[in-house]
Amino acid sequence: MSENFVATVLPFVLMIAIFYFLLIRPQQKRQKQIRDMQANLKKGDKIVTIGGLHGTVDSLDEDKIVIRTGDGSRLTFDRNAVREVVEQS
Repeated sequence: MSENFVATVLPFVLMIAIFYFLLIRPQQKRQKQIRDMQANLKKGDKIVTIGGLHGTVDSLDEDKIVIRTGDGSRLTFDRNAVREVVEQS
């Protein structure tokens, strides 16, 4: 009976391991990179928000950033709304 049990359980264990290494672990790495990028924002960085707005960081605090756009307007966003840094200052 123990051979049957191992033969039944082993495929499930392998599927979970494959699922972890192909899906869960890479997603966790990406989330850590995004958190680090958002934590290291500086004034003058050129960024793109999640909504696709391009601008330059004008000022920032713990939770919010103020973005200066091409036409000179200033918009306030949550720090989490930054998708990527295009050019660092």
